[in-house]
Amino acid sequence: MADSPATRSPILLLFMAICLLASSLAAAETPEVRIGVLSHRGDEATLRNWSPTADYLSRVIPEYHFIIVSLDFREIEPAVRDGTVDFLLVNPGIYVNMEVRYRISRIVILNNLINNRASNVFGGVIFTRSDRKDIRKLEDLRGKNLMAVDKTSLGGFQMTWKELEKIGINPYEDTESLQFGGTHDAVVQAVQHGKADVGTVRTGILENLAEGGTTAAGEFRILGEKKNARYPFSHSTQLYPEWPFSQLQHTPAQLARRVAVALLQMSPLEPAAQWGEYAGWTTPLEYQPVHDLLRDLHLPPYDRPERFTLSDAIEKYWYWLLITMAFLLFMLVMTSWVVRLNQALKKSKSMLERQHNLILDSVADGIYGVDLQGNATFINKAVTEITGWRAKDLIGANQHQLLHHTRQDGSPNPGTECPVYLTFREGKPRYVEEDLFWRRDGNSIPVEYSSTPIRNEQGDIVGSVVVFRDISTRKQAAEADRQYQMELAHVARLSTMGEMASGMAHELNQPLTAIATSADACIRLLESGTPPTDKVIDVLETISTQARRAGGIIQQLRQFVRKEEPRHTQVQINQLIEEVLLLLEPEIRKAGIRVVRDLDTEIPLVHAQHIQIDQVTLNLIRNAIEAMSEIDEGKRILTLRTRSAGGNAVITSIEDTGPGADRELQDKLFDPFVTSKSHGMGLGLSISMAIINAHNGNLYYDAQGHKGAIFRFTLPVSEASNEQ
Repeated sequence: MADSPATRSPILLLFMAICLLASSLAAAETPEVRIGVLSHRGDEATLRNWSPTADYLSRVIPEYHFIIVSLDFREIEPAVRDGTVDFLLVNPGIYVNMEVRYRISRIVILNNLINNRASNVFGGVIFTRSDRKDIRKLEDLRGKNLMAVDKTSLGGFQMTWKELEKIGINPYEDTESLQFGGTHDAVVQAVQHGKADVGTVRTGILENLAEGGTTAAGEFRILGEKKNARYPFSHSTQLYPEWPFSQLQHTPAQLARRVAVALLQMSPLEPAAQWGEYAGWTTPLEYQPVHDLLRDLHLPPYDRPERFTLSDAIEKYWYWLLITMAFLLFMLVMTSWVVRLNQALKKSKSMLERQHNLILDSVADGIYGVDLQGNATFINKAVTEITGWRAKDLIGANQHQLLHHTRQDGSPNPGTECPVYLTFREGKPRYVEEDLFWRRDGNSIPVEYSSTPIRNEQGDIVGSVVVFRDISTRKQAAEADRQYQMELAHVARLSTMGEMASGMAHELNQPLTAIATSADACIRLLESGTPPTDKVIDVLETISTQARRAGGIIQQLRQFVRKEEPRHTQVQINQLIEEVLLLLEPEIRKAGIRVVRDLDTEIPLVHAQHIQIDQVTLNLIRNAIEAMSEIDEGKRILTLRTRSAGGNAVITSIEDTGPGADRELQDKLFDPFVTSKSHGMGLGLSISMAIINAHNGNLYYDAQGHKGAIFRFTLPVSEASNEQ
């Protein structure tokens, strides 16, 4: 219904001017009737197109003066609500809303003029610029900028919304932006100038603008275009009834009937129809399609749920009610069955828990669980018996703060280093050979324990379980065994010294005899009256040397036979070998044995108990001396060799040229009371093995491709040597 002033004839314009003048003169004396018209293309166009229709009614019904009131989309409802207009001409969507809310009623509907053909239906047009290659169908609207006329515009938005919903596009959610231009012309101009990707207006707008020269032919592409042989305008939506002319509730019925008759009798040649570009008026159509559209889109007046009574529900859904009742009956039976099953499961669960607790409580080792926060989740009876902590003390409390808070030296034990925490943090089981747990009375107990991660059904770690054992009795037994081994080793040293007594006496007799002889010589020199000083000094030096030699032998002997506290020190193996050779020198010399020293001067210090390693070395050398007593004297060679083993240990080898050990005896050499000698108890190698094992070393017999015997023992290097 666009205006085309260029097509108006001068006679028509003159006629309209006369009509306007006449109506103005008559308006001063007749009552005023206000016709509200939706200004969908602007106030100026609305007054220009519809004022002739008001003048026509004023002429046909001279008792009243009719005027046009231009209303935008937001002014319509207040005007109807407040009764500031008597008749209303709006789009069908707004009409349906006002009909439901304010009881207005249509009296006639518009017969629009399209290409010289009358039509009482219209639709919506969705369009874009022809040069947009990326928008060719309705589905291409996703992510694009869409502009419509107004939220309440039926042809300019709501019809398009309905079509987009059919293909799964929500204009509010699936477009990049949704804008409203206010008028149809503003929407067309926005698309024309690239301010919007896609626009939507009512049918006929694009054709009228092209006819008036505002747009060019072919400038726009219609999206989702529908074909209808009886409707000449391009459209993208379903067609709906045209604009209705409605009366408000307060409008007199007689006046409404006279207006309806006057409009129905209007000729298409009437100047008012030509100014408005319509073909007259016709009887009202059915507006149910408009109701359906608004209901589907949940738009006013269908934006609130209708009242639905219980009787309506029963009448409409009686079969569903029967199915529901049957389902409820079935569920009641199933619930009863499930309740019985649940009771049986609870009973079984209770029995399993009792069995589980009985099994846990029957274990002598302490067992408790820990969650990811370090809190105890369960304990068995042995935990209380070992630590004194009760279940109510431990469960829910931090186990590290109660059981594992302090080290043996009294320093705090941080939780970040606790093996129990590390177990569930790293997901790896741990075994700790010796540690301290703290009892409820404040005393500590030595324990060994393992910590294993606990996982749920999904494989996620939810904590850990700790199994520990009080090793106090074992440690006491180990200490008693160590004391016994020390006593046994001491007795063995005394026994060895007893066997070496005659040789040691002879060894001591030599320096003592030399001392006595030198002392006598010194006396004679002094009695001579004028003794030569240099000779006296030589004699005294001889006495001093022999005295130190005798003192060293006695000191070494005393050190060897005494009881020493189990204290480890840094020991130089080469020096220790020389000390042992000093004690055994009489036996070696008596047996005619040649000693070969192959000692590595670069070997590091070892961490050991000096006397115990002395005893091992002495036992092995004496065994070698005794083994070579059976061969010719010229072939008796004792080789002492030391080497570094990769920087972590020192290897000491005692090699002889004797007959070696019998093959059947080699596997039993280190067993107690096993010996090939005609005398002795067979404890020397057994004690030596125990001593070396206690030092975290290894003692073994090596007979590979060698005539004679080779005994080797290893000792770990001291930490001080590693730091150097």
